[in-house]
Amino acid sequence: MPRTAPPHEETLRIERRYARRAPSPGPLDRYSLLQPDVWQTVQERQRVLLRRLRRQGWTDLAQRRVVEVGCGSGGNLLEFLRMGFRPEHLTGLELLPERHAQARQVLPGSVALHLGDASVAPIADGSCDLVFQATVFSSLLDDGFQRQLAGAMWRWLKPGGAVLWYDFTVDNPHNRDVRGVPLRRVRELFPQAVVQATRVTLAPPIARRVCALHPGLYGVFNALPPLRTHVLAWLARPADQA
Repeated sequence: MPRTAPPHEETLRIERRYARRAPSPGPLDRYSLLQPDVWQTVQERQRVLLRRLRRQGWTDLAQRRVVEVGCGSGGNLLEFLRMGFRPEHLTGLELLPERHAQARQVLPGSVALHLGDASVAPIADGSCDLVFQATVFSSLLDDGFQRQLAGAMWRWLKPGGAVLWYDFTVDNPHNRDVRGVPLRRVRELFPQAVVQATRVTLAPPIARRVCALHPGLYGVFNALPPLRTHVLAWLARPADQA
């Protein structure tokens, strides 16, 4: 699929960063759901999200339109399908061709997928109930491009809709290709949003170590809020906001 516009310089840098990331050694990928720390992280996030949807009164998921920014190989969109969202109401935006191709293989044909720079994706303003991003903004090192993408995401929302945000808040000293996005930065990017945030996800280096001893230790250590490195935030657009 051709790009919708000439690529932003930051998107080219992102492609280079991902290209130089070597896969984790060994027969099992570090991010595989077969890893006990990974499946517990995913299930924790799912529980928090489902509680949030109930609190917001979103019981009509089949009617809600969702866009995911940085949909990767389609795993999160598959989760939305299992929650009850309809495939024809889901759209995924992905920058990397190989991940876009993987998503196309696993998702129903009625899920719309777009390849290229998400900030210029062909999404109509005011057309979405939910815009989701998971660990995308922590890979954007250009402040201006962060603002550009956040502005597009906000425009796509209907009044009463929300940006669903999941990302880590602290820097990773072992990975110069990412940086933490603290909650104050989220508020700067979405100044008109009504923000409700929950700290989630045991710090991955700790999670890997303790789960290697016993998977049950994830919950023990995750009970300590200072050890949680991510935020799941609901950034609501007021219903009366034009």
